[in-house]
Amino acid sequence: MGTAWFAVCGVLFVVFQVVAAEKSSCVPGFESELFIFKVSRKHLRQGTRLGKVGFTDCTDRTRFLFSTDDSRFMVQTDGVVTVKRQVVLHEGHRDFFIHSWDSQGQRLTVPAMVLYHGHHHGNTEHHHEGHNSNSQLHDQTQMDSATKQDTVAPQVPILNFPKSSGGLKRRKRDWVIPPLNVAENSRGPYPLQLAQIRSDADKIRKIIYSITGPGADQHPVNLFTMDRHTGSLFVTQELDREKQDEYKLQAHAVVEGGSGNAEDPMDIIIKVTDQNDNKPIFNQSSYVGEVPEAANKGFEVIQVVATDADEPNNDNSDIKYRIESQEPKQPSPEMFAINPTTGVIRVNISGLDREKIPQYTLKVVAADYSGHGLVGAAEVTIKVTDSNDHAPVFADPTYSATVEENKADALVVRMSVTDGDEPHSPAWNAKFRIIGGDPGNLFTVKTGSNKQEGIITTAQGLDFEMTSKHTLLVTVENEAPFAIPLTTSTATVVVTVKDVNEPPIFEPKEKYISKREDIAVDTPLVLYTASDPDTARHQKVMYKIISDPAGWLDIDEDTGSIKVRKDMDRESPFVKEEKYTALIGAYDDDPISATGTGTLLIKLEDVNDNPPSTEERSFKVCNKKPAPQHLTVTDKDGPGFTFPYSVSLRDSAKANWTARMNGTRTGIILTLNTDLESGKYNVAMSISDNQGLSQVSTVTAEVCDCTGEEVTCLEKRGAATNLPVILGILGGVLLLLMLVLLLLLFAKQRKPQKGPPLIQDDDIRDDIFYYDEEGGGEEDQDFDLGVLHRGLDNRPDVFRNDVAPAFMPAPIYKPRPANPDDIGNFIDDNLKAADNDPTAPPYDSLLVFDYEGGGSEAGSLSSLNSSSDGDQDYDCLSDWGPRFKKLADMYGGGDDDML
Repeated sequence: MGTAWFAVCGVLFVVFQVVAAEKSSCVPGFESELFIFKVSRKHLRQGTRLGKVGFTDCTDRTRFLFSTDDSRFMVQTDGVVTVKRQVVLHEGHRDFFIHSWDSQGQRLTVPAMVLYHGHHHGNTEHHHEGHNSNSQLHDQTQMDSATKQDTVAPQVPILNFPKSSGGLKRRKRDWVIPPLNVAENSRGPYPLQLAQIRSDADKIRKIIYSITGPGADQHPVNLFTMDRHTGSLFVTQELDREKQDEYKLQAHAVVEGGSGNAEDPMDIIIKVTDQNDNKPIFNQSSYVGEVPEAANKGFEVIQVVATDADEPNNDNSDIKYRIESQEPKQPSPEMFAINPTTGVIRVNISGLDREKIPQYTLKVVAADYSGHGLVGAAEVTIKVTDSNDHAPVFADPTYSATVEENKADALVVRMSVTDGDEPHSPAWNAKFRIIGGDPGNLFTVKTGSNKQEGIITTAQGLDFEMTSKHTLLVTVENEAPFAIPLTTSTATVVVTVKDVNEPPIFEPKEKYISKREDIAVDTPLVLYTASDPDTARHQKVMYKIISDPAGWLDIDEDTGSIKVRKDMDRESPFVKEEKYTALIGAYDDDPISATGTGTLLIKLEDVNDNPPSTEERSFKVCNKKPAPQHLTVTDKDGPGFTFPYSVSLRDSAKANWTARMNGTRTGIILTLNTDLESGKYNVAMSISDNQGLSQVSTVTAEVCDCTGEEVTCLEKRGAATNLPVILGILGGVLLLLMLVLLLLLFAKQRKPQKGPPLIQDDDIRDDIFYYDEEGGGEEDQDFDLGVLHRGLDNRPDVFRNDVAPAFMPAPIYKPRPANPDDIGNFIDDNLKAADNDPTAPPYDSLLVFDYEGGGSEAGSLSSLNSSSDGDQDYDCLSDWGPRFKKLADMYGGGDDDML
């Protein structure tokens, strides 16, 4: 008994443990397997609250990110489901899916249904029976469609970095973070918080958060910012969906003070949701259409088109058209109707009368939000045109004309018509058709510029020998169809073909033959003849060569037999793609001869008549460890007479070079075997094709003093070998310069020494001015003219010859003549102008000696003269030194007085 009781207690204990474990366990997900939102009407406007979904991720979070697969519904972070844009429940219900993510980044999905309460949905009853535990949730979601959003304080979603599993395992697609929706033109306040980024590592370490991408650190910079400590994501200003509808950022989490990322970067997509901020705009501000007065109801007049810059496939861009006014309103204010979706304007009521009301003006508006939103307008002018109730009639029922044969686009006849409808209208403008007598389409008819004339021309040349007369039946109609049944007018045109001399015709037009290129001269090639289409004239046909670029052919004038005149060559530049083209002429013996042409194409079959040769004519190579030289072999002959080639060296080239063919035997590998001196060498080789035809090709090899493949050729420096000679020459030049300097120094030392100055600085006497500066002239540039003009700055009236006078005009020199015969007068005139030019250098040719110095008390030297009155004793001048010897002789009665 005790053992049984113990067993029962143990079983009960285990059961209680299991029940307690079940109660304490938490499974992330939605609170129901299906959400049904019942509404009281089928038309659901934007912003209508439908209900609320329950979701948990087994944490203390109360707000989550949700998304739906139907863009017409949205789920807020608190689980409230609202209508994003207008919905019409045509079938009484709308099914969609709701998605959310748990704390591990795993996406969870639940089906949802919006049900009109008057509609019986079979699956709905079955769901209620199988999920009684959710009846409270269903009751909660059954609310009137006019209920608006709740008053829960706004709370931003928290985005956790997805946890990555160990090893190199790709993250699942369900772990992608859902996009954040931000309404455009939101008024803030800014910065406006959008979400918060969280890392599980912030529980044990300090995490620094940041974002990168366009809108963060790229243009537009700082549109989105993030608090580096809390991970809060902000938008700093209004967004405009029409400029950019989506931003892709990356969130980063790093350990403060550490290195590396605490989490892998997380992609954040911010979608800018549309607001109705753009009104419809017509592609034209005004439209003009036309409608015939006899138009019936439903006749399409014109289509207007408006566009909306808001998000496509959205109520904000759902445009509806309507006619707002009609002027005049007679005979009915609703004479026209517009398709609200396409914008096509049609006649709504028949009975238009152009004679009473020739024109209507409509004001058409386009409104978005299915016709209840922003409005754009345009003006439509509809002109009522005349109906085609008169048929055009030919002025003459019969026309005749004569046309020469073989003339295309030749004028045949002009036919006039009359029409009683409004001139220059579609009901008056005529169009013509040939309805009989032209099975070969030899004629065309078009309407003249005045729209009342039919012009018949030949579409191709007529043939007199085939048909000498054509009878055409022509009808005329209007551009606009007849408004009432009318009789169509017709006219008969008789065309007579005039016979002309036609050129002979070659058959075929191009003749193709094939011959060997080495065919012998005077060998017949082909008989190429032509026939005269003028069979009734019995004319003789003769032949000539019109074009023979190479001059290889000759033709018999009477028979048309063509033979070889000169040797032909397939490799000639006149041969294109192995074909030689010649133009042959055939002419008749009519007084006005006509010439026809035929083309002879000769395919020249190749023979082995060109030996191979190398493309390269020269190359450079080092004399030490030279690199092999690859030479390309070419042969003008065609396939079968070219490679494989063979090569052999000739003459002295065998001693220093080796030559062999490459693997494909299409090129030569030439190698230098001897250390040759720098210079240029000719290498002769005999190259043969596969038929043994050969010739000697010579290439020039420039051997350079270098090593390996990098060839560096230096010029021979002769100065290096003659360095002692150059040094000797430089030494001799230096010795010669030193000798010249010594001679100059010796000559300077032998100059007479100047004695003591005649006048000491402390001697008190009249000022004596020195005039030993005579001016340098053109060959002496070391003189100082300032000595001759001391004080002239104080006398502007004294003219200075050492500077160009600024107050005198310079003469005008004549330009160089274009005619060489006038060059003599040009030189004489400009020479005279230069001689009389006061501004032309040199300016020191005349020196001024008439001024003794500014402020000087000394008298003028002009008082000195050569008189011998003896009133003054000048013998003292002899004591003043050699410089005053001339004065002493002139005034002291020296030797000069005896002369």
